[in-house]
Amino acid sequence: MDVKSTDKKYERKIKELSLLFDVSQQLDKSMDLRDVVHPVLKSIAEHMGMLRGTITLLNRDTNEIYIDAAYGLSKLQLEKGFYKLGEGVTGKVIQTGTPALVPKISDEPLFLDKTGARADIDKASISFICVPIKIGDFTIGALSADRLFNDSIELNEDFRLLSIIASMISRAMQLRKEANEERARLLDENTRLQEELKKRFKPQNIIGNSKEMQKVYDLIAQVTGSEATVLILGESGTGKELIAHAIHYNSQRSKFPFIKVNCAALPESIIESELFGHEKGSFTGAHANRKGRFELADGGTIFLDEIGDISPLIQIKLLRVLQEKEFERVGGIDTIKVNVRVITATNRDLEKLVEKEKFRMDLFYRLNVFPLRVPSLRERKADIILLADYFVKKYGKQNNKDIKRISTGAIDMLMSYHWPGNVRELENCIERAVILSTDDVIHGHHLPPSLQTAEASGTRYAGSLVTALDNFEHEMIIEALKSSRGNMAKAAKTLGITERQMGLRVEKYGIDYRRFRG
Repeated sequence: MDVKSTDKKYERKIKELSLLFDVSQQLDKSMDLRDVVHPVLKSIAEHMGMLRGTITLLNRDTNEIYIDAAYGLSKLQLEKGFYKLGEGVTGKVIQTGTPALVPKISDEPLFLDKTGARADIDKASISFICVPIKIGDFTIGALSADRLFNDSIELNEDFRLLSIIASMISRAMQLRKEANEERARLLDENTRLQEELKKRFKPQNIIGNSKEMQKVYDLIAQVTGSEATVLILGESGTGKELIAHAIHYNSQRSKFPFIKVNCAALPESIIESELFGHEKGSFTGAHANRKGRFELADGGTIFLDEIGDISPLIQIKLLRVLQEKEFERVGGIDTIKVNVRVITATNRDLEKLVEKEKFRMDLFYRLNVFPLRVPSLRERKADIILLADYFVKKYGKQNNKDIKRISTGAIDMLMSYHWPGNVRELENCIERAVILSTDDVIHGHHLPPSLQTAEASGTRYAGSLVTALDNFEHEMIIEALKSSRGNMAKAAKTLGITERQMGLRVEKYGIDYRRFRG
């Protein structure tokens, strides 16, 4: 073997190693193969003198082969590159998993040139190499390249090199497939765990599946595992105390006391003693030492409701407890240390109170570590029927009544009302309706006048006897149509009237019987 031949082989080997290193570097740059396949083809072209090259992939759903990435093809030529499985050289390679080496494409009848890229070139001067890309035993695509035919070019060496690169691409695809599957599995597992957390942190005494309440459950889940001070905001009657219960009883402090204090219900003269306790003889009537609510809550949670109503003096003392975890009883000199988590609630705008200097700014920031807003019933109307059903069962049991259902008319009223008193008002309305019901059904006339006179309800019983009878008849027809799923004949039979009478009444009240079908 002469020196020139040895040097040539050595030079070729160096180029091969350089190309393989470059391809491996490109494949490592991104987890998304779409970002790297074109640079890989460009590297092959620069190192091997390739005229054009493609990576084609098989769509297993349609058995169609398409060009996923290309070098040396125009956009129009690339769009033409579609094959059926087994069609042309590329189709055969992907179908059989066997590579193909075509020295002259003019001599190969299977070569179709669907892209039209060789239309104006002497086909006798073009060589074509196509090697399969496999994952396991499955051929998922092919890597192909065009070269100018030349007796001095060692096509077998090019063929071998492209086969190695196809294997590298296959491995990269396999690794990304495994990574994507693992990512999908982790996402599914994360979703499953989040759903479990939602169920876990949704106590049975909180009713609601609306999007607004799901956000509240998410916040409860986030704050429960921490020791952060929580400020629960919301209108009166929204269930702020239930949220405080949920946070405490799902926390690590659940085995310790949960002490509730309604700051608005306690006179200013005794609230200090209630919160911090007092020593014997500290004031008239203090006949013995008494522990305050903070001492009773030691190790657990204290819930201060209506925190916006406390006086400036109590605000100062509360700030000290939050900062230092210590206080003195009324009339005492000994400092008492406590380990208490503080949850507060208010229906007032504390920020506006701070602006008016009626609430200390430093205390507000101490309380506002983790604000949690409870939506009004108007914002979660999807939960109204769920809540109504819950209260029907609750007060039906208390009053020894088996309420079967809520009538359509009553449901329309409940959904149309604006609920200024929120869930508490709804609960009171349902309790009243359960007591008034005589036929195991909650009807519209069992609800308070404030709901009956709502514009959306369309039911006004405060007028004449004729009006009241019309309203009652209207509700009975609605109930019959609902029970018969919009079947007019069946509804008429249920009410003991003729189909003609039924039709006249439906027309009179403008009832669309079709909405009850299905």
